[in-house]
Amino acid sequence: MDLRPAMPADAAALADLGVRSFVAKFGHMYTAVDLANFLAESHSEAKIAKEIADPRMRVMLAEADGKLLGYCKLVMDCGWPEHARGQRVIELKQLYTDPDTTGRGIGAGLMNWALETARDHGADEVQLSVWSGNEGAQKFYARYGFGKVADIHFMVGEQRDEEFLFARLLG
Repeated sequence: MDLRPAMPADAAALADLGVRSFVAKFGHMYTAVDLANFLAESHSEAKIAKEIADPRMRVMLAEADGKLLGYCKLVMDCGWPEHARGQRVIELKQLYTDPDTTGRGIGAGLMNWALETARDHGADEVQLSVWSGNEGAQKFYARYGFGKVADIHFMVGEQRDEEFLFARLLG
């Protein structure tokens, strides 16, 4: 597996992987209309292209033999300042892997990159949002020193999802 920064030409592949990953894990939770609108807004090729070009974001790809296996997005700003404990807080926005490649160390490689990048940026805390029912992801994040700091929510169309804000102080 190789890691490399996303380029503008990667937007379509990232949008596709984002849609497939989200639908595989969470698609059953939403009405067809809410899901379609959310995916069109949050995982469109145009939105991904803007994120890749945004100097406040870092987007890293995991690939093997030219195949996209996963990606991670970091926002170099604090997502939830009301819950910040550090002075320079960044947000881990998404860490997605191809649904067919889960359990192959892709998430670990991307998480290691995210923590290293956060430190290199001078961050002293990383925040992320995780669905309250996603126990597998919560265990994954806990292995990297993240813990719950607040109850928050996430809207997908008209549906309000109960989420946990996880964070890790960097030392």
